[in-house]
Amino acid sequence: MDVEAFRKNGKELIDIVADYWESLDTNKWEKPLPDIKPGFLQSLIPEEAPEEPENWQQIFADIEPVVLNGNTHWHHPNFFAYFSTACSYAGVMGDILSSGIASIGFTWKSSPSMTELEMVMTDWLAKAIGLPHQFWNSDPGPGVGMIQSTASDATLVALLAARARAVK
Repeated sequence: MDVEAFRKNGKELIDIVADYWESLDTNKWEKPLPDIKPGFLQSLIPEEAPEEPENWQQIFADIEPVVLNGNTHWHHPNFFAYFSTACSYAGVMGDILSSGIASIGFTWKSSPSMTELEMVMTDWLAKAIGLPHQFWNSDPGPGVGMIQSTASDATLVALLAARARAVK
């Protein structure tokens, strides 16, 4: 894909996502859970991987029958299971920027702006929810705020911290 195809197809994909979100408040998706059985997808896609890339118009045409019709609509107004998700137009725009820049911010050296932005924003969050200054990145003490990549990682960090405190 060249840059012009990326621009054109990216704009079309944003329209598809926006149309999907708008459709969640209509009768298009009566129920948040699809009425399908395991294995439903096999008859909808080729048995073998393609030798050549599919054109984007065909990919876009497949989104509703292949993906959306078999999707649990987490943002459907009648979906109350599992756990809430935070999804917004601004969040998707952030994902596009993050994916497009494609930095990996595991240390300051690997992505200074990403690391420092995380530090400032976690300070904002700590202040907004009233955490003591010892939890702020800007505090000179050892405590800091940090964004974990998953709920599982955050749980593991909390368990390790609790274990370390109990062992002391």
